[in-house]
Amino acid sequence: RLLKMEEFFPESFRLDLKDERNAFFELCKEEQIWICKPSCSNQGRGIFLLKNPASLNTLQAKLHSTEEPLLKKRALHRAPRARIVQRYIHQPLLLEGKKFDVRSYLLIACTAPYVLFFAQGYVRLACGNYDAASDDLTVHLTNQYMQKKNSLYSQLKDETVWRMEHFNSYVNEKFRKTNGLPKDWVFTVFTKRMQQIMLQCFLAAKHKLDRKLGYFDLIGCDFLIDENFKVWLLEMNANPALHTNCKALRDIIPAVVYESL
Repeated sequence: RLLKMEEFFPESFRLDLKDERNAFFELCKEEQIWICKPSCSNQGRGIFLLKNPASLNTLQAKLHSTEEPLLKKRALHRAPRARIVQRYIHQPLLLEGKKFDVRSYLLIACTAPYVLFFAQGYVRLACGNYDAASDDLTVHLTNQYMQKKNSLYSQLKDETVWRMEHFNSYVNEKFRKTNGLPKDWVFTVFTKRMQQIMLQCFLAAKHKLDRKLGYFDLIGCDFLIDENFKVWLLEMNANPALHTNCKALRDIIPAVVYESL
């Protein structure tokens, strides 16, 4: 069964498309938080939050100022980097009071014929406790590159990554009874949902892949779980980080690379 976008992907708009840009600025309201990010980047670079009318007005003015010269002298100006705005999920499930997401992997092992594999990844946690109102991006973005900017990272870095086994045990202990979850929810319901979403995204994009012998790609897929245990796809990364900054990653990443090859 194919899912509807709203079942797994936060409402998003492309700012490089005029119709979507206008629709976003008509929709956004003062009490809502949106996250704005470049469509082709990594490590959290260029990401910022839109939390109030002033920030929205600033963004709108900036987009308008870059669009005007393009309309007048299209050949002499490069278009600004494409960006999207995505509705911020402000009630995420927390682990020990901290925001987290899950990085898992989709390996497109072959395109002639299509062969796909799924690999469990790891849990990425923030150093500090979650506060939706905070202006500190390390509270909101959980990747290692961003967490390194937190002053607590050096002493907490081994706590910023959990193995999936640890995550599964934690959910069994802390959430299973109170939320009516089946045993090993992480390795059953959650894993199946990740695979379902990954497959749907692959089917949507497979016509763009090179169908030739020797082509393969490892894609990092980032998922967020909200407090109702709904699973959201945040993004898919064609060049996932393979750094081994902490103990858990030194176990996980080499195995992912070895299995891929």
